[in-house]
Amino acid sequence: MSARRVFFDHVEGIMARVILFNKPYQVLSQFTDEQGRKTLADYLSAPGFRAAGRLDYDSEGLLLLTDDGALQQHIAHPRHKRWKTYQVQVEGLVTNQALVTLRTGVKLKDGMSLPARAKRIPAPPVWQRIPPVRERKSVPDSWLELCIREGRNRQVRRMTAAVGYPTLRLVRTRVGDWSLEGLQPGEFRQLDIHLPHSDRKILAIDKRKPRR
Repeated sequence: MSARRVFFDHVEGIMARVILFNKPYQVLSQFTDEQGRKTLADYLSAPGFRAAGRLDYDSEGLLLLTDDGALQQHIAHPRHKRWKTYQVQVEGLVTNQALVTLRTGVKLKDGMSLPARAKRIPAPPVWQRIPPVRERKSVPDSWLELCIREGRNRQVRRMTAAVGYPTLRLVRTRVGDWSLEGLQPGEFRQLDIHLPHSDRKILAIDKRKPRR
């Protein structure tokens, strides 16, 4: 298998591996499930890897896994305030006032959210969800791009509901500098990254993995 190597710097450090996985709808962000639901094991074999953060069962898109415990904590821990980008289909036509509220902070049951980046977007060219979102001809829908720096339980869904627009579909497209680009549902690629002891600047070796 060929690899495209990109060297940004040469510094002392350790190597870790990251898998970028496009998690399909109704797949758990773990490798086992006693209830027989679909898990990561239905799509990839990755001994020693764990999810760095989670993506809800009914959400889709980018899930990061790594074999490095320190990196896992660094990616997932809220104190690092790593931006996460979502494309969100909501019920109703989002108003400017709703966008302003999302950008300044939304009152949730567990406290105010941090200011988000929020904007209306045209319907993105995402894959067809299986099963598809239920259409209601009497109720229009619209799409948002929403970027947050927190990781509360079902936060994006709660934020859109709080401003009056229930989420119909949620697709995570980016976590920090890592993107979903080029991956269809169930596909993944592996990155071997160099983690310097000093400033943790990343050296990447992009190894694309074929879909199983």
